[in-house]
Amino acid sequence: MTRVGKEKPGRIRRVLRASLFLLGLFLILSVAQVALLRVVNPPFTGTMISNWVADKIAGREAHWPDPEWRPLRKISPHLRRSVLAGEDQRFTLHRGFDFVELNQAFQEVLSGRRVRGASTISMQTARTVFLWSGRSLLRKSLEVYYTVLIELLWSKKRILEVYLNTVDWGKHVVGADMASKKYFQTQASHLTAEQAALLAAVLPSPHQWSPEHPTGYVLERQKRILSDMMKMPLL
Repeated sequence: MTRVGKEKPGRIRRVLRASLFLLGLFLILSVAQVALLRVVNPPFTGTMISNWVADKIAGREAHWPDPEWRPLRKISPHLRRSVLAGEDQRFTLHRGFDFVELNQAFQEVLSGRRVRGASTISMQTARTVFLWSGRSLLRKSLEVYYTVLIELLWSKKRILEVYLNTVDWGKHVVGADMASKKYFQTQASHLTAEQAALLAAVLPSPHQWSPEHPTGYVLERQKRILSDMMKMPLL
């Protein structure tokens, strides 16, 4: 065997060892990160960073949102129930993945109908807090991984609290308190049922729909959410 032939297996082993080391390091750091955010409120999110970078690259004015964190008890019960009614009605029953919704979405794909969203609140929280904007197989794989972690390490109340404080409610509008002040000139704790349902109604597409100028479809969603919200548990 030539010298080059002898060196090749050694090079492969070194690459494998380095890859395993980096994978192990990522697993340790990601678990520590999620465990820390169980008790510490995230000062920023992956989505905030990626949006800021995207604005810079595009030459737009980059704006860094400064939302005020609200504990779950200081967010209107109407809003807590509304987002469950509108986004994830089986939130307290699943462990991060709603296989009923996933199956229904799959059936819609097969039939050629409009595809519904099947992301749970846990999945949305994972990608908002830990990942970047955009679509790719890597991002989806990491979303699944972080969803498993937060379901293992956080309570359902903590997941909902982080979600409500980090979810995007429009351009440069982050979290329930900022959305309440912008759209209704009130605090998140003072939202009425109608206001909360309208905020929840735009969440599937907050950059396309707005509580300030709701479309007929958004108003129909608001009605459905108002009808369903009292069936939801209060976390």
